[in-house]
Amino acid sequence: MAAIKGKTWLILLALAIIAFALGMVFVVQGVTKSSWMSDAMRTEKVTLGLSNESIAEGNFVDTAAEAQKAGDTIREHRHKIASTYNDLLGGAQFNASDPVQLTYAQALNMENYLYLAVLGFGVAQMALGAGAFMLVVAIALGIISLVLRHKNVSLKS
Repeated sequence: MAAIKGKTWLILLALAIIAFALGMVFVVQGVTKSSWMSDAMRTEKVTLGLSNESIAEGNFVDTAAEAQKAGDTIREHRHKIASTYNDLLGGAQFNASDPVQLTYAQALNMENYLYLAVLGFGVAQMALGAGAFMLVVAIALGIISLVLRHKNVSLKS
């Protein structure tokens, strides 16, 4: 039992290293996925919901807040066509040659794209937050393990 007690610092140090490595993975994934989503959205060049000045500066929808605003705007406009997809079809099948149904379907597709972006940004932010927490825990465990090691060395002297 004394052997394990004397090596507690080593166990904590190992946990600190593992927590640090996992934290870095989470932070890197959060940052890279968020950046990737922003780049992909800029490629699509969606400007719905942006001010005229912002559009003139060459900005596009590329953040969660902007995607949410654009998605909500599309949803509002889509509901002016029909409140639900079922109401649009009226019991019939989708007719791709009907411009109203086609417009509704395209709006629904764009709305889903934007809301998935909002979800993706949220998951990336959660990964970033969890990673930052793991890094803090890793640092705390590392400090505690070093203090315990110093105590063990002092007691043996």
